[in-house]
Amino acid sequence: MTDGTLVERSLAGDARAFTELVDRHAAACLRFAARMLGDRSDAEDATQEAFIRAHRALARYDGRSPFRTWLFAILINRCRTLMMQRSRRERRFVVDDEVLARSAVDGDRQSIELREEIDRALRLLPAEQREAFLLRHVEQLNYEEMVVITGAGTSALKMRVKRACERLQSLLAEGVSR
Repeated sequence: MTDGTLVERSLAGDARAFTELVDRHAAACLRFAARMLGDRSDAEDATQEAFIRAHRALARYDGRSPFRTWLFAILINRCRTLMMQRSRRERRFVVDDEVLARSAVDGDRQSIELREEIDRALRLLPAEQREAFLLRHVEQLNYEEMVVITGAGTSALKMRVKRACERLQSLLAEGVSR
C-alpha cells in the first residue's frame, strides 16, 4: 500500500493507516533528528511532534510531493525550533554518545570509531550545512525534495552540501573533530 493510499485511508477515519505511516517513517525521522540535534531525548520529542503535526495537517497534504518529503519538512522545522530554543538557554551543543554509538552500522570497533569521528565532525558544521549534508548523503534525498523540505533554492542547497563536504574532509584530515 502506498503512502498516498494510507493518507487517504487515514483521512477517511482509519487510525491504523496513520500508524502504518508512522511505522514506515519513524526510523528515518528519528535517525535524522538524532544526528541533527545530537540528543536522543530531543530527537524523540522532535520526531513525535512532527508526527502529531503531520496528523493534524494531513488534510492539507496535497500529494504533489512524496509523503516522506512533506513529513521531513515538518520534522526539519521542528528540529530548527528546538535548536533555537536550546541555543538560547544553553549556548552550547549537547551530544548523546549513546545515540551516536547505536547509529553505527558495522559492529567492527574501527568502524564505530570512524562513525564517532564523523559524527563529531558533523556537529562542528553550521546547522544549515549539517542539515543539507544529512538530507543529501544520509537520507539520500534529491535536490528537488530538499528544496520542498527546506525552502532553500537548489543552488543554495548544492553550495551547502559542497561546503559541508569540504569542511568535513578538512576536519577529518586534520583530526580537529576530536
